[in-house]
Amino acid sequence: MFDILMYLFENYVHSEVELLVDEDELTKELTRAGFHQSEIIKALSWLEHLADLQEAGTPYLCNHDQHSFRIYTTAEMEKIDVESRGFLLFLEQIKVLSVETREMVIDRVMEIDEPTLNLDDLKWVILMVLFNAPGHESAYEQMEDLIFEQPDGRLHS
Repeated sequence: MFDILMYLFENYVHSEVELLVDEDELTKELTRAGFHQSEIIKALSWLEHLADLQEAGTPYLCNHDQHSFRIYTTAEMEKIDVESRGFLLFLEQIKVLSVETREMVIDRVMEIDEPTLNLDDLKWVILMVLFNAPGHESAYEQMEDLIFEQPDGRLHS
């Protein structure tokens, strides 16, 4: 499923080509690219939920102040390792992620059909969320700069 998300992101994000809106056409393209039907359905559902989050906002957010912090559930800690949680905190501190976009990232990570997610994969999820979150264009650009302007292509190894 994550490979499909990466395929779509890499092939359409910086392209002049519009993302196919017709789900059947997109499914056919992904099938021709070698992806399995069950994984395609999961990936498209993941993208639909991302769109729902950006339209409705994250419903589980409550008021917070500058001294609040995120407590992760056991399931979140199993999926998002300490390095990745630290990276999320770092991005929040430098204002690349807001509380809302951080929660959107965590929500989307938890829906990926993998037992754990490494830091490099998390970075791609963050890019996907920021790319699809209206009003966060500068945060998306900052995130791109953080990832792609590093000498070895890695950030905070």
